[in-house]
Amino acid sequence: MLTALFYVIVIACVGTGLFFLASAVFGRGEELPALPPGTTLTQLPVDEVTGADIRALRFQQAVRGYKQSEVDWALEILADEIDLLREQLREATEAAAGSDAESR
Repeated sequence: MLTALFYVIVIACVGTGLFFLASAVFGRGEELPALPPGTTLTQLPVDEVTGADIRALRFQQAVRGYKQSEVDWALEILADEIDLLREQLREATEAAAGSDAESR
């Protein structure tokens, strides 16, 4: 009788371990539906990438992929930086055009 109880406890422990291993490897569910294999929504324009383009990026989910919140955070920082640089470039271009117009 003790042997049967021991087997049940061992099987329960192994099953629990396999459950947690599978949960760690495959995740606990996705917020977005999975894309069909071989397709991706990751697209950027060839020229004039804007912050909105970066914010719209989506990456295909993978079994051992990146943590979505960290990717979103990094993309948001990049998008803000691109918007800031575009605004500075626009202001510098306008200032240069204004000074050229005044000197003529």
